[in-house]
Amino acid sequence: MTTPDSDSALAEQLLRLTRRVHRIQKHHLERSGLGVTPAQARLLRTLAHCDAPPRMADLAERLEVVPRAVTTLVDALEAGGKVRRMPDPANRRVIRIELTKNGHKALRRLRGARMSAAEEILDPLTDLEREVLSGLLDALVGGAPDGTPTHPHGHGHGRGEGGGPGPGRNC
Repeated sequence: MTTPDSDSALAEQLLRLTRRVHRIQKHHLERSGLGVTPAQARLLRTLAHCDAPPRMADLAERLEVVPRAVTTLVDALEAGGKVRRMPDPANRRVIRIELTKNGHKALRRLRGARMSAAEEILDPLTDLEREVLSGLLDALVGGAPDGTPTHPHGHGHGRGEGGGPGPGRNC
């Protein structure tokens, strides 16, 4: 049985872990030499999961940010040659965002940086501890990557990383 004090301590541990994860990922991202911020990296990863180039509004919804924030991110990534704006073939007033060849290359390097960060974070854990942690994290983030709950009692109503629509949708 948990008490308010133990829940408070657990919440503090989770917050400290979250800050540590962000700090380590940022460090590995900086070491990659890509010149990409964590927010820009997240936008690139989101684009990679889209079935077709999304609209800016689709990206804002998927990233759960205001559209202006997406404009700023896209401006910087476009200046770096990692994304490009393109008119929607069905409606010229709509602008879609797509990864460039350099954007795809950057994603491959970003995956390496994320893997290095994950290795650093998980290094102190045994294989069994990693397996247990994986199950606990699944329960906390809402289930399997497709959004189905993995908790034995059917709990867990969140969305996977990035949220938003599932497979077969534009983004």
